[in-house]
Amino acid sequence: MTHLHERAGRRCHNAINPLHSTVYFSPDTAEELAALGLTDFSGAYFASRAAALGAVGPGTVAATFYSFSYDLIARHLPAAWETAAPRQVLAARLRGADRTLRRLLGAETVASAEVAEAAELALRATEACERGARPLYAAHADLPVPDEPHLALWHAATLLREHRGDGHLAALAGAGLSGLEAQVSHTATGKGMSPKWALRTRGYEQADWDAAVERLRDRGLLDAAGELTEAGTALRREIEAETDRRDRAPYEHLGAAGVERLTELGNAFSLAALQAGAFPEGLFGKG
Repeated sequence: MTHLHERAGRRCHNAINPLHSTVYFSPDTAEELAALGLTDFSGAYFASRAAALGAVGPGTVAATFYSFSYDLIARHLPAAWETAAPRQVLAARLRGADRTLRRLLGAETVASAEVAEAAELALRATEACERGARPLYAAHADLPVPDEPHLALWHAATLLREHRGDGHLAALAGAGLSGLEAQVSHTATGKGMSPKWALRTRGYEQADWDAAVERLRDRGLLDAAGELTEAGTALRREIEAETDRRDRAPYEHLGAAGVERLTELGNAFSLAALQAGAFPEGLFGKG
């Protein structure tokens, strides 16, 4: 096996993760969840992403999602489970994923040999994922693999996303960043969710955001303008490197050639989804 570049796993994850993430901004998924009675954006998101954990309360979701306000979560959970059981929510989310991918990629691509190949590669990578200390991944790993290749790919992308995500939260906690501080510092890199979207979806007030900025300034991680200092940039870089280390196993297992091919296929599918309007304008960046 040829040597796997240290960032190859990160690049592969970034290539296929949008295929999973589309469901959270998709009108198709929203429609499927609304049919169950979950009509609020935040409530539908918490329920759909947490459903694999079972009928959990806000504490479990605050711990596993990390960057969301506990108070916002508590407004929706566990009440959502009285509206729709977790198994119903999971089924609705899968129907939403099916409709979303068909709409964004087109019937021809969904039925293509390339999608089937990507599904096979991504599922092979998940064989080396670890359940230990990874609650969201472990919960999703107990779900059955869908039969249709495009949904099997979506499922595998979900597993790889949550596996990396659980490791990332451990790295953030190890760096002494709260969920909100992690959000603020990620936004300051220019690659994270924009402040407007973060405030809208994470459940924090501007005062909460400003207080987090001040705490990061006190640590020397942000400057007076709210930009990352040299120390802040170094910390974010180390967090990503630590996340890479924690997430290395699936990509080592797949091998360099498989990772390169999955990255190529994932980039093509994700670009098509982006061009088809998979995500709202202004979602990412510092604006």
